[in-house]
Amino acid sequence: MTIDRGASSAHGAALTELVIEVVRRAPEASALEYRHVPWVADSPRPMAADVLADMVFPSGRPLSPSLRAWLAFDVSLLERYGWFGPDGELTPRTLDELVGDELGGPWGECYLPLADRFDECFLLPGGSDSRRVLAVGEPDTEGEYPVLAVDVDDLPFVGLMYPGFDVYLADTANLVRMEFPTYTALFDHATYGPRMRGHARHWFAGDSCAEFPF
Repeated sequence: MTIDRGASSAHGAALTELVIEVVRRAPEASALEYRHVPWVADSPRPMAADVLADMVFPSGRPLSPSLRAWLAFDVSLLERYGWFGPDGELTPRTLDELVGDELGGPWGECYLPLADRFDECFLLPGGSDSRRVLAVGEPDTEGEYPVLAVDVDDLPFVGLMYPGFDVYLADTANLVRMEFPTYTALFDHATYGPRMRGHARHWFAGDSCAEFPF
């Protein structure tokens, strides 16, 4: 794993601002290497400051620092992934609902035992047979919520892939570039491992993932 471009010690909003600098140079570029998903639709469309100031998740939990920084830059990426309802409200799904919508109802049923634990989830770009999912719950020491990998290629699986939206963005933008021999490889990362292990204690009783049967 390598970290470059001066981002090695950044977290949260500070890391996200570095990503935004990269995206501003080519907003029409694809966020994904294997499928065309432009970072920005047309031109950056920031969320109105007064709306962003009052926005919280339906559970009442606050937006993470990285998510707040990103929405102050642009809403179009997350809008395209179903984050908002017709009135601009956040529209989470339970994990089983999200998997069912994305990968098919029978797969979603496999995740039903996790619905209460992962009850406020949002889809992110990434994956083919797998998906990337922001799960809102107990935040880490940076105030960030984890990004999960969901995979049904073999046995249904859900695991901690990134400690937050901040690191997910940085890796996706090639600002912080890491290899993933497994979805949960960041557990061994010098910078992000402590955050990953903190999430593990809350979400998976200390483990990095869960596999079917859940």
